[in-house]
Amino acid sequence: MGERTKYSPGTFSWTDLTTTDQGAAKQFYSQLFGWDAIDNPVGEDMVYSMMQIGGKDVAAISPQPQQQRDAGVPPVWNSYITVESADAAADSAQKLGATVHAPAFDVMDVGRMAVIQDPQGAFFEVWEPKAHIGASLVNVPGALAWNELASTDPDASAGFYRELFAWKIEPFEGMEGYLGIQTSQGNSNGGIRAATENEPSYWLVYFGAEDADAGAAKATELGATTLVQMDIGVGKIAVLQDPQGAVFALYAGRFDD
Repeated sequence: MGERTKYSPGTFSWTDLTTTDQGAAKQFYSQLFGWDAIDNPVGEDMVYSMMQIGGKDVAAISPQPQQQRDAGVPPVWNSYITVESADAAADSAQKLGATVHAPAFDVMDVGRMAVIQDPQGAFFEVWEPKAHIGASLVNVPGALAWNELASTDPDASAGFYRELFAWKIEPFEGMEGYLGIQTSQGNSNGGIRAATENEPSYWLVYFGAEDADAGAAKATELGATTLVQMDIGVGKIAVLQDPQGAVFALYAGRFDD
């Protein structure tokens, strides 16, 4: 079981969904993954729904900010990376050419975060943990299993993230054109691929599945759209778009501990 009580700096540690219909999204993902929702008030008439498997936090679902709705931004699964200091990480990212859309701020007593857009256009969050470390369960069906960057310039992206997080980024064995990411501690930490024509740079969140094909079929029955299904050698994947428009992926294969 991929249980976690802490994360090393530079490690993907959390994901949450900002969506236009929180109630419908909670129902969809609960039916798809067997998640239980714990609603935490975070403001007037607003809750941050912590999604759990067996009492362990695996993800969250929250309302999309009004300014994003007004700008026509689609619902999205966000990728969080643990850092020692959100302020220092945001400052370093900006010096490396990124845009800091939300400078570091406190999230009550649970942590401190910043929202950053890398030089190629992909958004990510840095997370300085306090009471909340991130996901307490990963690399199992229904939990965070992989984070993948589609980049309009993979080499430039690799250079940016190497500098920012001290990641080791090298060709992924057996997958031509795919770059594997390792943390400075040598742990597998996601991948980078070239964006397809007309595809923007973005981080894609993968959740574990017992069977990617069966998972995609179930998601489709629940109102999702299947975008890609593929055998990648080490396992099978499916890329899906949920009923509100957020893109996510399933992975079935060998999981890291």
